[in-house]
Amino acid sequence: MINQTHFEKLYQEYRVLVFNVALNYLQNLEDAEEITQDVFVKVYHSLENFNQKSSFKTWIYRITINQCLDFVKKKNSQKRFFIFGKKSQNEQEYLNTATFEHPGILMEKQEEAKILFEVINTLTENQKTAFLLSKLDGLSNPEIAEIMQLSVSSIESLIFRAKTALQEKLAEKFKNYRKK
Repeated sequence: MINQTHFEKLYQEYRVLVFNVALNYLQNLEDAEEITQDVFVKVYHSLENFNQKSSFKTWIYRITINQCLDFVKKKNSQKRFFIFGKKSQNEQEYLNTATFEHPGILMEKQEEAKILFEVINTLTENQKTAFLLSKLDGLSNPEIAEIMQLSVSSIESLIFRAKTALQEKLAEKFKNYRKK
């Protein structure tokens, strides 16, 4: 039987973390809120099976990242399917790549941030995950390794490759800025 008080404690402790990870991944408030709900539904149903090989924080990070990856895959497949005739009440939902609604970024910086996140979204899943956990969540490489279930050297390599790819892609995007 799930201890309701224990679950509520976990929810209070980790809801902001889950929301922020989802927001960094998806750059959309409504999507981040949906993922946050989905994560805690999954946590609630999985809590009695939690094996305590890792901390609750690591476990919840892992669930959040997996939910985000599944959400992105689902959204991308819906967009592709729409091209082949799927109709929706809200066609804009499938035609938009991603709305950029990140409350932590000042309005005057929204355009640059949108470009940055567009480039981050082109990274491989593992590079994007390692980079976001490192640079936006401020986690250490050992913490990221535990969350992603990879070695620390793999994480270092993923972050290095992500930075290199971002530098190259951003250099192309911001050529005009460099010429000034």
